[in-house]
Amino acid sequence: MEKYKSMISEQEDCSKILFAIQDALDLISGKWKIKVISVLLYGKKNFTDLQRQIDGLGSKMLSKDLQELEVNGVITRTVNATKPITVSYELTPYGHTMEPIIQVLADWGTEHRHKITGR
Repeated sequence: MEKYKSMISEQEDCSKILFAIQDALDLISGKWKIKVISVLLYGKKNFTDLQRQIDGLGSKMLSKDLQELEVNGVITRTVNATKPITVSYELTPYGHTMEPIIQVLADWGTEHRHKITGR
């Protein structure tokens, strides 16, 4: 009976972990969101700067991803009183909590590339 209880507890813990991981992946899923967040780690950027820095990212997709990140509290959008009007984006304090995750992911990606390519 103890073994059964332990197994149930382990399954519940695993389910909670998998649920939390899925929540995180839902937030950063897609080809561009993690790149947008990574660029914004370096500071406030306007729409055009983001599009220039992320090669291949179209304006419709950038706009969609920025809206989703804003809804989730990761970034803030500021309309600047300039002529012409510009809009800038920056990470919220909550968005900055992703910095260590992105750094670990980048480090792992570098190690993986070295392992696979030998360089």
